[in-house]
Amino acid sequence: MKFNKLPLIVLLVLAFLSASSPAFGQGASVTSRKEFPRYKLVDLGTLGGRASYVNPPWSLGAPNQMNRHGVTVGSAATWVPTSFGCPFCNGLDGQVFNVFHAFKWSGGVLKDLGALPGELTNSVATSINSEGSVIGHSENGKIDPLTGLREIRAVVWQSGHIQNLGTFGGNHSFVSEINNRGQVIGLALNTIPDPVSFLGFFFYGSTNSTQTRAFLWQDGHKRDLGTLGGPDAVPNRINDRGEVTGGATIDSVPNPTTGLPTYHPFLWRKGRMIDLGNCGGTLAGGTAINNRGQIVGSCNLPGDEFSDPFFWEDGKFIDLYTSSIAGNPITVYALNDRGEAIGGGAFPDHPYDAYVWKKGVATDLGFLEGDCYSEAFVIGSKGQIAGQSYPCELNSRRPFLWQDGTMFDLNEVTQAPSGFRFTQVFVINDRGEIGGIGTAPGCDDDEDCGHAMVLIPCTSGDNDFECEHVSQSAGITNNATVLPNKRTPLTATLNLTGRDLAARLQSRFGRRQIFGRHR
Repeated sequence: MKFNKLPLIVLLVLAFLSASSPAFGQGASVTSRKEFPRYKLVDLGTLGGRASYVNPPWSLGAPNQMNRHGVTVGSAATWVPTSFGCPFCNGLDGQVFNVFHAFKWSGGVLKDLGALPGELTNSVATSINSEGSVIGHSENGKIDPLTGLREIRAVVWQSGHIQNLGTFGGNHSFVSEINNRGQVIGLALNTIPDPVSFLGFFFYGSTNSTQTRAFLWQDGHKRDLGTLGGPDAVPNRINDRGEVTGGATIDSVPNPTTGLPTYHPFLWRKGRMIDLGNCGGTLAGGTAINNRGQIVGSCNLPGDEFSDPFFWEDGKFIDLYTSSIAGNPITVYALNDRGEAIGGGAFPDHPYDAYVWKKGVATDLGFLEGDCYSEAFVIGSKGQIAGQSYPCELNSRRPFLWQDGTMFDLNEVTQAPSGFRFTQVFVINDRGEIGGIGTAPGCDDDEDCGHAMVLIPCTSGDNDFECEHVSQSAGITNNATVLPNKRTPLTATLNLTGRDLAARLQSRFGRRQIFGRHR
């Protein structure tokens, strides 16, 4: 790989252009040693089985898989075989099923958090707050008489004990998030029959279910948050002020396009659920809320064939696809406290790239050298962004980190033990630590035997072996890196529009949005 050596004045010009231009990434840049990111990879291992995982950020109830101290949660296979399988293990249990248990990783130790009592019960930890309280889901060993499936309960682990958060009388409950005040939000079934219940219809494909209700749990008390007039509500995120966003039905009439009643995004604040509006379709919901009360989400357009991302603040509802300068955001996955939203979008010179949006401007983050597309999934409070870069044929993916106008291949700036490779980014915390999954020695398919992994940044004074050998192992000369080349020939592309590419990526790599067209 060739790198240009540019004088300092050119670097300063490039830095200015990347900060002020809505679309950048047209050439190459040399980055100083202090600016050049270096990581060491830590394999979190398993609990005796083949696989472990950190939850994808787009899955239900998985926004904070790593807290600000680097403590990480997820689920790992034990050595105990089972014929039941694991209902929330994303296919990682392979052909030979083992029981999966929730874990907490801290200080290099992987701790089994256990599960609710019952025969061969699986569990998963999905979120952790700054104080170390953990939430997740666990089977309880019972069979749901309405669906014939094993029942699942929302749970919290505190002071070494697991607590069942229960339901509203129904047969299932799930968590969504825990904030730094210890408030937990989730969804639970009650006893009122509902043929188009969100949990029953959307997750289990059954019309034999009961109403899905949003709850807020704190200090042993669970509160029903209500709806916008219909039978169901689904909470997605809560901020540290106790404000909640998600989607709720406005009636109980199924729509022919979705099979569900009409959902609108909501803000629950001080005991009141506020309707945020929609984009003209029948399915919409808030997917993230920051500590300023700003909300992003997805909303279907009239006809429910397409969905757009939106931004809401103080009563103002903004369709990001139609109102943004420089590009058209198509998906939105996260929002930080600086009001920066990220996802994938279309740009004048390229159909689908990762973007960061702020104050009406969508900035194209580009893609890794040799690829054609990209999508951003997580963003830190300091503006570090991570996601995946894709080749023109969409047959693989590479994890990237974007910071200060430059996109890096994470495997090229990371020292990993022999045979280990990081493959998917799922979380980044305020210290720049990155969590996700990767492949271990002898494992060619991360969907079958992947491992949970954490990338820890090397500091300027970090002289251990892994950090000192990052540049050598990556084959990097003079600490240089190449910005994504927007002029990469697209002769091998699929000739798809940005919306088509978003749908293809969602289908190809198993992603879904709780609300919106892609699910």
